[in-house]
Amino acid sequence: MSNFLLHKNQTDQFRTLLLAWNKRENKRKMPWKGEKDPYKIWLSEVILQQTRVEQGLDYYERFIKKYPTINDLALSKDEAVFKLWEGLGYYSRCRNLLTTARFISFEKGGEFPKNYKDILALQGVGPYTAAAIASFAYQLPYAVVDGNVIRVIARYFGITTAIDSTEGKKIVTSLAALLLDQDAPHIYNQAIMDFGATVCKPLSPLCLSCPLQKKCVAYQEQKIHALPLKKKKINITKRWFYYFILRCDDTIFIQQRQAKDIWYHLHEFYLLESDRAIKWTNKKAVSWLEKEFSIKDPVIKYISAERKQQLTHQQINGVFIEVHIDKKPESLPANCWLSAKKMNKLAFPRFITSFLVEKR
Repeated sequence: MSNFLLHKNQTDQFRTLLLAWNKRENKRKMPWKGEKDPYKIWLSEVILQQTRVEQGLDYYERFIKKYPTINDLALSKDEAVFKLWEGLGYYSRCRNLLTTARFISFEKGGEFPKNYKDILALQGVGPYTAAAIASFAYQLPYAVVDGNVIRVIARYFGITTAIDSTEGKKIVTSLAALLLDQDAPHIYNQAIMDFGATVCKPLSPLCLSCPLQKKCVAYQEQKIHALPLKKKKINITKRWFYYFILRCDDTIFIQQRQAKDIWYHLHEFYLLESDRAIKWTNKKAVSWLEKEFSIKDPVIKYISAERKQQLTHQQINGVFIEVHIDKKPESLPANCWLSAKKMNKLAFPRFITSFLVEKR
């Protein structure tokens, strides 16, 4: 296993200590723990990708209530599913959810695949999710490797190779497979994820009460906050979004994002994206609207303060400008003017929904 070698008694000891903690102290409760239905396991794992458990819990329960089976989800309308997903972000997960549900329902007779290779081949399913489904639903011996697992292993065994490097990934993946309890992979996988989430936490680990403390390299060498090590730094792109909330009579202009960009297929107000910050005033907004749409005497109701949203690789900076007009511009599609009732049925990115909630 690369240049990182362990004796069998080291892996056995780790497994024994972890499972003893799980049996004695693990009180973490979640509705999907102990679940055997692959649909519910898959749904929970997709929701929890890039999402904290505390946030994902309510979404999971709402999805299960509205779509109790994979066939129910497959037969649903895209817009209804996206609306239910609204606020979770990373909407490619939602698109993959629908694609996979329909593939299983329409092409596989509603039967979820029962082996790791076929599970891994599903749209939007990576090695971690495939291992989770295989082990939890079918008790197959595949180790889950998520952020919690990586952190526990890197700290306990003192892995100083960057975990986002090719070599680091090989070391952690190989170790995870060696540590797995082959007889009860579902119990072991849940235990190590729970341990990482509740004890070996990223910023405030409970080292003083940790049952693995005596053999933990990071604790013994005072490297808890240095591990796991990452070499790559994320480059953040700044973008400026200026949303014009155009109101005419009892309708609002709403468009759907079509470009393969963030928030693909979600809805939004009329957007002006700039490569720099713009200081908007009523006079500047009126001048821009008259020039852009030949609108006569637009009424600026308000200009919001600048708002920000941090995405993984982007920072969105934006302002909302509400405008009342007497006539709909001919350059804008007539079918994009919607009533508030119809607008409320559509899915919007959190950048917009959070603004609308605060404005109410």
